[in-house]
Amino acid sequence: MLDIVTTESGVIVSIRTQPCSSKNRIIGNYGGRLKLAVTAAAEKGKANKAVIELLADTLHIHESSIHIISGESSRDKRIMIQGITPDDLESLLDRKDRC
Repeated sequence: MLDIVTTESGVIVSIRTQPCSSKNRIIGNYGGRLKLAVTAAAEKGKANKAVIELLADTLHIHESSIHIISGESSRDKRIMIQGITPDDLESLLDRKDRC
């Protein structure tokens, strides 16, 4: 189960990033965090941008709805996703796993 915090404007989810991967993808649950692999290197914010793009594409929302609230220079991050509920997030991620 993912560690998801509900707020008035959306959800906060903890993620673990794996930069310099062979492809952009959501790996799944990693100790309560959502593990993401991105092809971008962890330099000059490239991996952070790739994480936001991957989540926006997967969740079918605008990139401007996703913000890194902590961990910009770390593999462990907390992400604010505005305009969705925990159920929306779990449902969209479950659907992604089945594709």
